[in-house]
This record gives sequence, C-alpha cells and structure tokens, in this order.
Amino acid sequence: MARLADYFVLVAFGPHPRGSGEGQGQILQRFPEKDWEDNPFPQGIELFCQPSGWQLCPERNPPTFFVAVLTDINSERHYCACLTFWEPAEPTQEAVCSEDAAGREEEAVEGGSGRLSPGTSGPPGQLFAPKTLVLVSRLDHVENSLGLIYTIHVEGLNVGLETVVGNLLTCIIPLAGGSQLDSVEDGVRTISLGAGDRQVIQTPLTDSLPISRCSVALLFRQLGITNVLSLFCAALTEHKVLFLSRSYQRLSDACRGLLALLFPLRYSFTYVPILPAQLLEVLSTPTPFIIGVNAAFQAETQELLDVIVADLDGGTVTVPECVQIPPLPEPLQSQTHSVLSMVLDPELELADLAFPPPTTSSSSLKMQDKELRAVFLRLFAQLLQGYRWCLHMVRIHPEPVIRFHKAAFLGQRGLVEDDFLMKVLEGMAFAGFVSERGVPYRPTDLFDELVAHEVARMRADESHPQRVLRHVKELAEQLYKNENPYPAVAMHKVQRPGEASHLRRAPRPFPRLDEGMVQWIVDQATAKMQGAPPAVKAERRTTVPSGPPMTAILERSSGLHGNSARRLEVVRNCISYVFEGKMLEAKKLLPAVLRALKGRAARGCLAQELHLHVQQNRAVLDDQQFEFVVRMMNCCLQDCTSLDEHGIAASLLPLVTAFCRKLSPGVTQFAYSCVQEHVVWSTPQFWEAMFYGDVQTHIRALYLEPAEDRDPSQGWEEPAEEERSALDVASEQRRLWPTLSREKQQELVQKEESTVFSQAIHYANRMSYLLLPLDSSKSRLLRERAGLGDLESASNSLVTSSMAGSVAESYDTESGFEDAETCDVAGAVVRFINRFVDKVCTESGVTSDHLKGLHVMVPDIVQMHIETLEAVYRESKRLPPIQKPKLLRPHLLPGEECVLDGLRVYLLPDGREEGAGGSGGGPAVLPAEGAVFLTTYRVIFTGMPTDPLVGEQVVVRSFPVAALTKEKRISVLTPVEQITQDGLHLRSCTFQLLKMAFDEEVGSEKAELFRKQLHKLRYPLDIRSTFAFTLGAGHTPSRPPRAAKDKGPSLRTLSRNLVKNAKRTMGRPHITRKKYNPPSYEHRGQPPEDQEDEISVSEELEPGTLTPTSALKPSDRMTMSSLVERACCRDYQRLGLGTLSSSLSRAKSEPFRISSVNRMYAICRSYPGLLIVPQSVQDNALQRVSRCYRQNRFPVVCWRSGRSRAVLLRSGGLHGKGVVGLFKAQNAPSPGQSQADSSSLEQEKYLQAVVSSMPRYADTSGRNTLSGFSSAHMGGHVPSPRARVTTLSNPMAASASRRTAPRGKWGSVRASGRSGGLGGDVGSRLAGRDMLGPPQANGAPPDPGFLRPHRAALYIIGDKAQLKGVRPDPLQQWELVPIEVFEARQVKTSFKKLLKACVPGCQALESGPTSFLRSLEDSEWLTQIHKLLQVSVLVVELLDSGSSVLVSLEDGWDITTQVVSLVQLLSDPFYRTLEGFRLLVEKEWLSFGHRFSHRGAHTLAGQSSGFTPVFLQFLDCVHQVHLQFPMEFEFSPFYLKFLGYHHVSRRFRTFLLDSDYERIEQGLLYEEKGERKGPQVCRSVWEYVDRLSKRTPVFYNYMYAPEDTEVLRPYSNVSNLKVWDFYTEETLAQGPPYDWELAQVSPEPPEEERPDGGAPQSRRRVVWPCYDSRPRVQPDAISRLLEELQRLETELGRPPERWKDSWDRVKAAQRLEGRPDGRGTPSSLLVSSVPHHRRSLGVYLQEGPVGSTLSLSLDSDQSSGSTTSGSRQAARRSTSTLYSQFQTAESENRSYEGTLYKKGAFMKPWKARWFVLDKTKHQLRYYDHRTDTECKGVIDLAEVEAVVPGTPTMGAPKTVDEKAFFDVKTTRRVYNFCAQDVLSAQQWVDQIQSCLSDA
Repeated sequence: MARLADYFVLVAFGPHPRGSGEGQGQILQRFPEKDWEDNPFPQGIELFCQPSGWQLCPERNPPTFFVAVLTDINSERHYCACLTFWEPAEPTQEAVCSEDAAGREEEAVEGGSGRLSPGTSGPPGQLFAPKTLVLVSRLDHVENSLGLIYTIHVEGLNVGLETVVGNLLTCIIPLAGGSQLDSVEDGVRTISLGAGDRQVIQTPLTDSLPISRCSVALLFRQLGITNVLSLFCAALTEHKVLFLSRSYQRLSDACRGLLALLFPLRYSFTYVPILPAQLLEVLSTPTPFIIGVNAAFQAETQELLDVIVADLDGGTVTVPECVQIPPLPEPLQSQTHSVLSMVLDPELELADLAFPPPTTSSSSLKMQDKELRAVFLRLFAQLLQGYRWCLHMVRIHPEPVIRFHKAAFLGQRGLVEDDFLMKVLEGMAFAGFVSERGVPYRPTDLFDELVAHEVARMRADESHPQRVLRHVKELAEQLYKNENPYPAVAMHKVQRPGEASHLRRAPRPFPRLDEGMVQWIVDQATAKMQGAPPAVKAERRTTVPSGPPMTAILERSSGLHGNSARRLEVVRNCISYVFEGKMLEAKKLLPAVLRALKGRAARGCLAQELHLHVQQNRAVLDDQQFEFVVRMMNCCLQDCTSLDEHGIAASLLPLVTAFCRKLSPGVTQFAYSCVQEHVVWSTPQFWEAMFYGDVQTHIRALYLEPAEDRDPSQGWEEPAEEERSALDVASEQRRLWPTLSREKQQELVQKEESTVFSQAIHYANRMSYLLLPLDSSKSRLLRERAGLGDLESASNSLVTSSMAGSVAESYDTESGFEDAETCDVAGAVVRFINRFVDKVCTESGVTSDHLKGLHVMVPDIVQMHIETLEAVYRESKRLPPIQKPKLLRPHLLPGEECVLDGLRVYLLPDGREEGAGGSGGGPAVLPAEGAVFLTTYRVIFTGMPTDPLVGEQVVVRSFPVAALTKEKRISVLTPVEQITQDGLHLRSCTFQLLKMAFDEEVGSEKAELFRKQLHKLRYPLDIRSTFAFTLGAGHTPSRPPRAAKDKGPSLRTLSRNLVKNAKRTMGRPHITRKKYNPPSYEHRGQPPEDQEDEISVSEELEPGTLTPTSALKPSDRMTMSSLVERACCRDYQRLGLGTLSSSLSRAKSEPFRISSVNRMYAICRSYPGLLIVPQSVQDNALQRVSRCYRQNRFPVVCWRSGRSRAVLLRSGGLHGKGVVGLFKAQNAPSPGQSQADSSSLEQEKYLQAVVSSMPRYADTSGRNTLSGFSSAHMGGHVPSPRARVTTLSNPMAASASRRTAPRGKWGSVRASGRSGGLGGDVGSRLAGRDMLGPPQANGAPPDPGFLRPHRAALYIIGDKAQLKGVRPDPLQQWELVPIEVFEARQVKTSFKKLLKACVPGCQALESGPTSFLRSLEDSEWLTQIHKLLQVSVLVVELLDSGSSVLVSLEDGWDITTQVVSLVQLLSDPFYRTLEGFRLLVEKEWLSFGHRFSHRGAHTLAGQSSGFTPVFLQFLDCVHQVHLQFPMEFEFSPFYLKFLGYHHVSRRFRTFLLDSDYERIEQGLLYEEKGERKGPQVCRSVWEYVDRLSKRTPVFYNYMYAPEDTEVLRPYSNVSNLKVWDFYTEETLAQGPPYDWELAQVSPEPPEEERPDGGAPQSRRRVVWPCYDSRPRVQPDAISRLLEELQRLETELGRPPERWKDSWDRVKAAQRLEGRPDGRGTPSSLLVSSVPHHRRSLGVYLQEGPVGSTLSLSLDSDQSSGSTTSGSRQAARRSTSTLYSQFQTAESENRSYEGTLYKKGAFMKPWKARWFVLDKTKHQLRYYDHRTDTECKGVIDLAEVEAVVPGTPTMGAPKTVDEKAFFDVKTTRRVYNFCAQDVLSAQQWVDQIQSCLSDA
C-alpha cells in the first residue's frame, strides 16, 4: 500500500535576493511540515514549478498543468504535479519588476499562453504573479486532485480546503492492482476528498510494467517511425538525448513514452523530462541522459556537439556527425519497421487496391499506444531470446548473485560482430536487467512469458504479416488491461471550474491554509493506520521459465566453412587413429582435419572427442600422440577471438591440464605449456566467464548432493539430474530459504562461500599454467600479449611496483629472484591473477579474510609453478628432435659458395596461384617445409609440401641476391605447429617472392645473422666484391678496391696503363682495316690474335685458341681503339659511317668521320672513346659544343638509314642556354660575348654541320614527304586486325602508295605557313592532347601521307618542359619536337606497383583476374611501354622519310637510350639477329654509358637510390614487338627473359658499372697479361650465350624468316600490349630457368622391370601447370626432333652434328623442294609467299625457356579483307610443308596407315582416303593420297567415345563385304568407314582400340 500523495506545496512568486529583474519561487506552505520517514521532502521544487523562470505577466493567463519528475539520491522518482494560476501581483512584487515590466509584455511565460485576452481584469498596468499548487507523489496518477482544489478556490465552493488537502495526504491505495486482490472493490480504489467528488483510482495489475497512457503513440505521431527507432537505439546504446518543445506536458509525455519503449530494460542514467532554465548547464554533463527543455532555450543547446536533439514540434531528430548510432541487427530492423508502419498506417496495405474494402475503424489512441509498445516488446523478446541459458548462478544464499555470459550469448546468436547488441549488453541498463530479472524465483510478468514461450511462434510468423499483427494486438490487449483492469467501473466525478473562470475577478487570493487543522487530519489517519494490521504486499513468486535452450536458436548467417557430417567424421577418425597409435593413418588425415577445424562445429567436435580420452583427469601420451594433440588444439585456438564466444577455449581449458607426456622420471610436460601463444588466455573477461561457469556447476552440485548422497565433483555429471538446470535448483532453494532455520541458513552460506573460494584457488593455478611461459626467462609474454601489458595501469614498465600493490612488492622481495627478467614475467602474472581474484571474489561475496589469504597464496603458486617449469624446460630441450624432413641441399653453380647453411623455414603461400594450384591446375604445393640457403650468388629455398597428400615433390624458389628489392620482418603462423613465429618477406626484381616463417629451432640470433649477411651481399662496399668478380677469384690479380671514385688518380691510372701505347699506336702509318667479322662467343674485352692487315677471328675457334701469347710487347697493335671500341667500330663500319684510319686523315667524300677526341674520356666520361661526328667539325670545337648539354653528352651519330641516308643522333638534354637561345627571337648580340654565347655559336655551327652532312633531295613529289602509314592503317579503310609489316623492297610501289594516301589525316607536321611548328603537333600528339586528326585503331600513328613544300632536315626531340617558350626560326634547317616523357623515378614507382601486382605478398581480397588487372592498370607500366613505342615509331617514320632525328631527352642515358635502341631495332633488320642485338646493347647501352650499377643499386652507395628497371623496360618493349612480328627476330622470347634476369643478377660482368670509362678503370675491358690459365669461367653474358647456343637452340627462333628491307611499325595502344610472362610465370620444380646448368632435367630412367616383378613403369608423367615448366617437360616438335637426332647419332657412335647445321640443312632442303611448285623465290622458310599477311593469317609461336613450342594455326577467316584467295592458299601450302617435313616415316609417328573409304558429311559421297594413325599425337589423320603432304583432316582420338561395327549406306562401295564397315563415334559426330576387306577392317578397329586403351 502507498500514499496517494506525499506532500502538498504552495509556491508563489517572490523577489530575487540579488535584486535582479527576475523573480524566484517561494514555498508559502507545505504539508505535512515534517518529512515522512520513508520519503524525505524533495529539494528544488520551486525551480521545477516554473521551468522558464518566475516572471510577472501583464494579463491573467489560463491555468497550466504539467508533471515534472525529480529523482532522489536513491534513484527513486518523484512525480510533481504542478498546477499554475495567476493572481494580481502585490505592490511589493510589482515594485520589484516595474522596471522590467515593459520589456516583458510580448513575452510568453508558458508555451502558447501569451495571447492577449479581450477581457483582462484589473486596471491598466496591473501585473499578475504566478502561483503554483504542487502535489508530490511516488505514483503517476494524481492530476485530478489538484484540479479539485483549484476549482474549490475559484468557484468558492463551500468546502474547507484544509479538509481536502488533509484527506489527500492520508489517502492510501494499493501499489499494484487486481492480480493479488480478491475482488473488484479491493483492486479499484474509489476515494473522495470531501468535496462531493468521487475519484476512481485503478492501480496497474503488474507493478513492473510501465504506464504509458498515450505517450508512445503521441511520440510516433510527432517524430515518425525512423526517428523514434533512432532515439530508441540511441537511448539503449547510452547516448545523450534531448527533447525540445514549447509544451511542458509534451516533453513529459515524450520522455515517458521513450522509457516505456525501453521496457524490460530500465533507464538508469540522468532522466529529467522538464529541465529548468537555471539548470541548463546540466546538458554538458559527460554521462548519458534523457532530458526535455523548452524550445525557447534552443539557442543554448546549439553548442552541444555530442547530443542527439529531437524537436517534437518540428518532428526532426538531429544526430551530430561525431555520434554514430548503431542500428538494430538485420533482419530485426526491417521487420520492426514494417510492423510499426502496419500499426500506425493500416491503410497503407490497401492504398493500391482497385477496390479497397470499406475502411474499418482504426484503434483508439490508447490502444494504438499499446500496440506500438507490443511491437517493441516482441523486438526485445527476439533480441534477448535464450538469455536465461547464459546466466551464471554464482551465489544463491544469502542473496542471489548472477552474472551474464555475454560472449557465449553473442556467439550462439551469431551476432559477435553486431555493434548494437554488443553495446546494449555492455550497458548499465542490461546490467540492471540481469540483476533484476536474472533472479530465478520472483514474480513474473508479460515479458518473461513472451521470451520463454513465444519465441518459436514469432519465428514462424516472420513471413506472415497478418499473423504478426494478430500477435501484436494480443499483446496490446494485455498491456491495456494492465493499465485499465476494470473499465466497466463508474467514471470519475470531479468538479471543474467554469469556462473562462480565470478571467473573472477572483474573490480573493488563494488563502493561507490552517497548518494545525491539516496536521490534525494527518495525525488522525496515522494513528488509525498504526492500529490496523500491517498490509503486507502478497507477492506471487514463481520459478521464472527459461524458454528453449540456446542450441535451438540457430545462427542466421552460417559461416563460410559449412561443416558436413563427413568433415566431423574425419576429425573423429583422426583422433581415434592418434589414440590407437596408428600414426601413419593420422598423418594422412591431419591436413584435412586442420582445414576442417576452421569450422565451429569441427572445433566443438574435437573438444568432445578429446574429453572421451581423459580418465581420472589425466591422459598420459607418448611423444607423437602429444605432438598431434597439441597441434590440433593450437589449430582450434588460433581462430578463437579474445571473447571465446563459441566456448572452444573454455572446453579445451580442462584438457590442456589433462594431456601430458613423461619427459623423464618425475618430470611431466602438460599440453598447456605448448598452447600459450593465443590471445584468449590473456583476456580477463574470458577467465571471469570460465570462473563463474565452474562456480555455478559446483554450487549446483552442492544442492543436488544431499538427495543422492554423491560426491560433489561427480554428482552433476549424471544424466538424470542434467535436466535440472542451475537456475531451477536456485529457484527451489530460494523458495525454501525462508523456511530454514537460522543455523541451516548460515551453514549453506558458508558452504557456498568456501566453494567460491576453492574455485578461486583452482583458477589462480590454472591461470599461472597458461600465463607463465615454458622458458620463464623469456620476456616475450609481456611483449606479445596485449592483455597483460595493457592492464598495467600507471606505467608500462613492469619492473616498477608502484601499481602492483603491497602484495606484489612483498612477493618481489621475499621470493629472492636473482634474474630481473624472470621477476618481470612472474611479477606481471602475479598482478594479473591478483586483479582477477579481487574482482571475482568481491562480486561473489568471499570474505575479506579469505581474500587476504588468496593474495598471500598467489605469489607462492606462481613461484612453485616456475620451479616446476624449469625442470620441464630443461628436459624438453633434451628430447630427441621431432623427425623433421631431411634438408635438401640445392645445386650450386661452379664458383658459387654457401655463405649460410640451411635455416629451417616454412615457405608460405603468397598471392600467386602457382603454389596453390589455382586456375593453373594441380595441388597446393605451398606451404612447403624446408630450408633457406644463402650463397654468394642466390637466396635459395628448397623443401617439400607440408601436405603429405601432395606427394614427394621438391619445391625450389630462388633469386639472385643482387635482385633483392624489399626485405621486411613479419610475424606469421607456422602452417604445421600453428604457432606465431618470426618470418621474412623477401621480394626480388626478377619477380620472385619468399614469404618465410622460421622454424622454432632457428633462434632469433640466426635469423638476424641471415638478414645481416643478406644485406651485406646485396649491397657490397665495392663492385669488386660482387659475385661476378669473386667468381674467378683464383685467376683475378689482387687489386685494392677503390672506396670512392677519385677523379684525379683515376685519370692518372688510365693514362699510365693505356694511353702511352694508344698514342704511339695511333700515330702508326697506313694500317687499313677490312670489314670486321665479329667473333661469335669471345669476351668483349678479349684481344684478337695479332694479324697484319685485318681484325678477324674464325667462328670455328674454340675459346682456348684465343689466348694471347704471354710475350706481348708495348708496340703491339692492341690499340685502345681496337680494345675498347670494337662493338661501336664494327657497327659504324657496317653502316658506312666512317673508318678509323691510322693517320686519322679524313676521307673527304664521307660526310661523317670517327673522332677519337674522347679517347682520354676528357670531354665526356660516359661516352665511348670513339664517336661519329660530321666530317667538317674540328675536334677542338667539340669541347665547346659539349658544354651546352647535360653531362657533356653532345649530339653524336649512332645509326644511318641504308635507304634514306638519314642519320639518328643522340645526346643529353639541353642546358638552360644553348639551342634554346638559338631559337629565341633574334636579338643583336652584345659586343662582348660571354663563354656561353660562344658555346651556343659553336653548337649552332655543329648542328648546321650535321644538317649539311646529309644528302639533299631536290624532288618534292615522293621523297619530300614524311613517309606515312599505308591506307591499311586509316580508320576509314580496310581494317587490318593485327600490326602490319611495311615492306620497302619495291621503291616505286612505296612512293606510289605515299602519293595516293589521303591528305590531312595528321595535320601537317609543320603548318604550311611554318608558324605552328612540328613541336605543337607531334609533341602534343605524343602527350595525348590536341589530336589534329582522329587516332587510329590499335594505337598506330595517324597517317601523315601528304605533300609538304619544305621538310626540316633535322628534328630535335626534346623534353617539353625544357623547350618551353621556344620559337622556331624560319631560316634554320632543324625543328624542335617537344614531347612529355616520364622520368626515371616514375619508372621506379611504376615498377614497384607492377611487382606488387604480379607477385602480391598476400591473398587478394577479391579473387579472379579483375583484381590483378586493376593493380596492373594502377601501376601504369603498360602506359609507359605505350609511350616508348609511340615515340619510337614516330622517329622511325621521320627517319624513313629522309629527315634526320636527334633524340635529346633527360641526361641522355635512360629514356634516350631506350628510344634510340628501339628505333634501330625497328628500322634495321640486322639488330633483330642474335649478333645484331648483342651489338646494339653493347653500343647503345654499355658504350654510351647507361648507368647499370646506379639503376640496379649494385653497391652500398646506390642503396638509397633504389632499383630502376630502365633496361628491363626496353626489353619489355622488344618483347611487345616480338609478339607482333614473331618472324622478324632471330632470337626467341626466352633470350629477352634471359637478359632481363641476368642484367640484375650480377653473375656476369657485362652489366656492371656505369660507363666504359669505369670499366677500363676497373680493368674490365681488357685482361691482364697471362690471366687466362686453364679453363675460364664465363665472365661475359655474350660469351655464355654463344657457348650455350652451340649446344642448344634455346635462344633461337624457328620462325625466323626476315624481310631484308623491312621496317617494323608495331601497334602501341595499351589494348594491343600483353603482360610479359617473365613477370608472371614461375617454376617451383627447379626455380628460375635462366641459369642453364642448374635447370637441366635429370634423364628419365628407361622402362624396366620393377624389382617386385610388376609391370614396367610407364614413361608417362603427370605435368602440373602450377609446378612444372611445361616447355621443358613438353618441348616443341622441332626441339624434340633435333634432340632425337642427336641421340640417335650418339647411339650410332657418330659425333653428333651441331643443331644449327641440322636446322640449316632442313631449311635448305625445304627451299629446294619449294621451287618446282612455283611458290616464289626460295627466300626462306614460310615466307616468300606471305610477305604482308602472315600476321593476319595467325602464325603463332609460343616460346618457353627451352626452345620454342611450335603451334601453327591458320585462321584465314580473320585475315585482312584484301587478302586474295591465291595468297591464302599459298600460305596454307607453305605452312603445311613446314610441318610435314618433320613427319618422318618412323613407327612412332605413323603407327598404322592404309586406305579407307570414308563417308563425307551430310549429302556427300564416299571417298577413298589415305589414313594415318599416329599414336604419338593421338590422332587419326587423312590425306588425298599416299604421297600427299598436306593433311586434309584430323580426328582427335581424345574425343572418340566408341568404335562399333557399321552398316553400308547409300553410295557405299558395292563389292565390299558388310563386315568391312565400321563407325567411329566422337563427341561431335559419327564417322562412317569402309575397309578394302574384312581383315583390314578388323586390324583398323584393333589398332584404334589399342590406341584408345593406351590413353
């Protein structure tokens, strides 16, 4: 029972003490005057009566009413009903506010009450003061009483106000209604306050359900569904919510409605529905709140950054940016939303109906309110379903202590990732929910029933909206009945004041009441109550139903690893094998088990199975069993989060202390020492949940024990008692508690307390087991485990004892540890356990004495365990090591030495598919277990797959040390033991990646040593420390390495060593030089033999014959020129660019000469010693010209076109002055010219000399045009699907095509008025802008075929930025072409991205080719290739038109080199031969000073610059051209990959150092006398290539069939470019195939009988694309035939013929064969008849590391439209001839042959054909007749399904027996055959059948 009202207060306006204009409230009277004992008077009522402040008003406002809520210190809510009315102000009051009155006239005191009334009473200027009646109650239904009091006062009723107030204060009503009362009369309290009134007060049936009246419905009307849901989530997740409105009553209702929605959770933070203006600073409190404020104060709320503001009047909710409200988990969010819309807007469903049903009356507002609440009640039931199964009953007596297992709840619901639920469960409201509703024996309400019994119904109803609505209405009925239990009872009868009564002049102010009289009434009632028997609230308590167990609530989103029954069976079988000792079987299953353990069900299954093998809490295993069990446990635990939401760690915790192995007598190692690496063990929440769970189990057993008289530890395991949960037991005990005697109660309390205490000791031990590392000297535990480190509160240093408390201090001093680190670990563990013990024991009610005892015990427990572990650690080190795979030693090159022997590692899979099978096919060979070796040349991994089911495959991955680009330390899980180990991540620029985890036996010192040695080898101090030099260390004379390059001494050294001889020899007269015959394989620096008149070396000589004699004299003809410049000289002579005569006299007829001005490298260090310059330029002028160019790299000629005689020049970029000055507007030169001006003048003369050295073409018809692209490239002409080879063998045809080509496609290269300049057009085109004509398809340059009146003799291609603002001079003969090019740093950045795309370090987030293509595009590598090709094709065009070109970009050694090399390759077929390409690289890259050492970061000095693959980019461009023109190159694509690999490998000396000058300085360009003694290792890559080419055709392109005068113009668009397979391919069988000695395949053993007498083993072998090198395992047909030829010759005892001779003989024979057929001149194989169309006819060649894979396909249908049928047939014939010549008549190629009749396709006749059955190729081919070489068709036997007897059909041969017919059924069609007789038919069928069975 409770009082209807506690206090009645009269509050009036009073002056402010500080004299300000504002007034303040004064309590005139309060009743009773003394506080109630159980309910003190709330302070601050006067503030809440007038929340906007006390102010006088110029008119009498109507009375207002609202209910404010005050919360006292005990969190009790007091409802203050405030009724305010206005009375004329007294003079004193007016005086206070007179100065303020004028300003307040317009102001509204209350929301909406400031309107002027027509009949205001009182004289003008009269002010009115507010007066408030306040009723304070703990009940929320008291408004009628205040209205009655006001009515009595206003209407002047003849009733004493004292009586009414006294009766009001003494009225007693029941707290909760009819459920526990016997009759309606008792449940409904009818009261009268003595004024002729009748008031019916209905108390709610259930006290716990909130009363909302209409507040929820109003809230939804004001704000809408989405906004209310946002507020709901915000309040639940503890955000600040502020309501704004002009109405106080609406603020109260909104707050009440929001609280009603939160049921069954209670809001426990600040709750102020109406906040007074004086207390607005409360809004800046840091804690969450729900507060209402008058909208007049909205401005004051603007600055609140973290408050969600709901404007009730405007219907908006504003969420600040910094606040994130987590939404409800799906599908609950969308379901709730749809149900709410059905309740609020039932007509929405019918809105679209053509014939809507008659509208039914919608629910009343009160009923709608309950329906909305029912929706949220259902929502909570769904959110919290099964929560009672996650409650831990920690104590039952004297009061229940309950904890909630949050992780288990989230895990079983599958909502671990859900932010909303996580925050709700962590909030204070849910903590209150658990303590209030977790109690097992208490009164229940609607929610308890709903969450226990209706969950299944709600799930079933999800997809049926009408059934959901019906359920909502049922719940709403119950909620309505709770608030209005007896609606039939007669209504209230309470007097109301008349209309506009407030405007009538009141007879008098509100009177002062008689305190004595009111107190007397109160005292009377109190005395009467004391005499009556106490009214005990009779609670109907029951056991709270738990509902269905959590296992019945399935996870909505099943994980990725669905665990089938088969997987669980595998887990069970593996464990059975382990415990039965069948280790081999277990080993086979283990990989499958480890994969299955990614799934939750399999992990649970493992824990269950292991439990079965534990007897008496102990299971002793042998070493192998122990290893298996530990490994499976680690695999389980690695996927556990720190919360352990699925209980896996919890179920394994008892097992890790049960499984053990004996190490030695008295020393046992338990499994816990091997599973400590997981984060879950250092999470306090995990230990708390485990502790409470175990305590619950023992408490339950405590109360089950007496009945069955069993041991406590055993009792709970019996199945009969399993049905009674701990909550059921606790409920029973709570019910019996009041009936027990005092002694019995004490006994039970003590038993429970000691149970908790014993568990705390047990857990202190368990935690020390899992937190102390086996090697306690390791402090890694604290480094690696965030949990222990983070919990240290005051400092991160664990040595300080400031935060550890006195217990830890005494522990540290008493234990007497010497070792500081041990102290460190132990101290941290002690503190961690002490914190845990403090928390759980305090919560569980353990006595303080016991707690102190525990704190004393913990250090001793830790100390004892450390001592035990020391012995275990000592003994475990003595264990024989686990039988690990034997280390496989790698094969090394001659001279390669091991620096670090094998360190055991695991090679982990990276992002490439090769190791994991993937789309390539084959099993996952990674992860592999093996060792990493570091040699002087390479980093090598060798090992075998960890998955034993893959097979005994050796995995090799290696790369040169010099190619290392990135080295990073990582921490990874080892694939076998599943423990975290240190690892290394090594990436190389040869596109290899080693992602390794060190085995645990490899200490950190060894790993660090490996890193240091690797770094030392990667970046040696000096170039002489590299492998290329140390390789021949025995023969190389000792030469002190130069620490730094000192220019002075270097030059002196050079002079001393060479120049004396050079000068003397250069002065010798009359030495003529004939055309140079290049030797095929000698070192570039080797001197040729001394000969009188010529430098020539026979190609047949072996390397030994080239050794110079030791008695060489200084006067010999080994001039510097012949030693150093041979590559350049022999090319210059070939091109006719000049000769170096002995007297250096100039042949005046030649326009260019070879100058030796740079022989001392004085003008330009990075140029060669001999240079081609115009004949007319003197040597002394070159010094001055060089000053205008960067790095002194002045323009020199490097190539001349044999046809147009135009020359290609190269130089560095221009300095600020120089050519730019020449082209500026001509100013008069000043009298005194500076040095720079004279240089510019020299430069102008020099360029003029270059121009004048070129032949003049007078004709303007064909020659005077910029030679163009033929019409095939034009967009509007016949499209050619592939790149075209322009043949210029017929000059007349070429010029004719130029004449007829349409004009204006390109715009003129220079505008006709010479004002635009070539720079604007060509340069902008290359920059991708200002296209004057549409670009051609595939990136071909647009057609420039037009006539030009003037053509510049020289085009200078320069950097756009450098040539900015340059204006060409009309009188000059040259023009500038400014273009935008990328810089070297952009190449470096792009290459890094390319490397990451092709060799990703980890698995891509999205699988499939799209992620690779996106990464490739981001790298912009192909874009740079496109730009290079585009510029090169432009230069080729200009040269071909007769104009010379000077390429003058950057410093002249990167992009310049790329462009001029590509131009020469495209223009000159010689450079597309093996010898020519070598010459090109030697001349343009080596002699002209590309900085190989700098760009490759070869030494320590270059480490910071990083790797910039300029040369590799050039090779990629060559590869792109090779793909488009496969018949134009003598070398194979493998040759390009070989150079790409070895230009960074530092195996050869060829690509070391930055210029010839440096190479001479280091002695690389000549060899010391007497240096060659005995066999010499290859120091030059060219020598190696030549040697290898003699033995194998690996570098040769069988498709080579060049056109002599061919200029290549490749397509350059990115869409036409292909990713080079050098970047992507990998062979794990042998490693990179570019070190030929290492990549030799071991010969296959011949077929022979097996020892056991079985059948001979087949020579077939499985080829895995992900593992084997397919070109090596399956060489192409030509390579295979050449090998076979050599093998047969060897068997016959003949010396094997060189492969090249055999190949040349075959080609010659083919040419002779080709003549009678009249197929053109015998130019070369495959060529003569298809000069223009072989690309479009699709002759493809796929190259691999071992020769070529020949695959010819003639897709004539796709050929160019202009291809004639004759040329098509010719192509077909010549192609088939190529293949047929290798089809010898040997038995392996023609297994069986003969004549058969074959029925043609539909409606075609029978025809006799010559058939060949080829078992090698698995084909049945047919020809027109026996001698025919062209195959007419092929039946692939792989497609044959059956060979069956046939029947004659129409048109079959008449004379043949029916049995001679047979049919061959394939997957595509049925072939009908007929043999000549029955016998041959049978033979054919048998042969085909045997061929099929062999397959």
